[in-house]
Amino acid sequence: MYAPLLAHIARYVALTESEEALLCSYLRVQTIGRKDHLLREGQVCAANYFVLQGCLRTYLVSEKGTEQTILFGIENWWLTDYASLDTGQASQFNIQAVEATQVVVLAQDVQEEVFRRLPPLERYFRLVLQRAAAAALFRIKFLYSMSGEERYRHFSHAWPGFVQRVPQYMLASFLGFTPEFLSKIRAKVEPEQRAGIS
Repeated sequence: MYAPLLAHIARYVALTESEEALLCSYLRVQTIGRKDHLLREGQVCAANYFVLQGCLRTYLVSEKGTEQTILFGIENWWLTDYASLDTGQASQFNIQAVEATQVVVLAQDVQEEVFRRLPPLERYFRLVLQRAAAAALFRIKFLYSMSGEERYRHFSHAWPGFVQRVPQYMLASFLGFTPEFLSKIRAKVEPEQRAGIS
């Protein structure tokens, strides 16, 4: 059940079998139906979530009532609202399942005990968060320095299977433009990609 998470951890730090068993004793698995929420704006985020199978997204709702997708999380990715998790204050974000999703839950109320009893996990989470922070900075760079077409080309090249998994309006929101604009870009770019031009 926890094998994908343990394999992911092993890429960064080494745990003994007894340490793995101890970690698993603190975890649980949760299944979320498509379009159901792990977290809604106004709730306090109570856990860190590792995606075993499926796809999550973090989004906010603008003053105009439109949804703005901020992050996606697919297999082997962690997702949470760290501001709410760390402070205990209400979240300003929503975490929703894009498709039926199964996650490993590391609850906030046991996290410090886990780190105390398993010190290598602090290094693991530091390394994972460093990579996530770097990815967030690159996303901001792409939003400000690339055209819409360049952003779509980059994203579809980096994560080709992912583009087909996510509804068009969510992908457009994540890339920073309207679904209509995304349709025009895809109509131009995808035939080129199939022909091996780009």
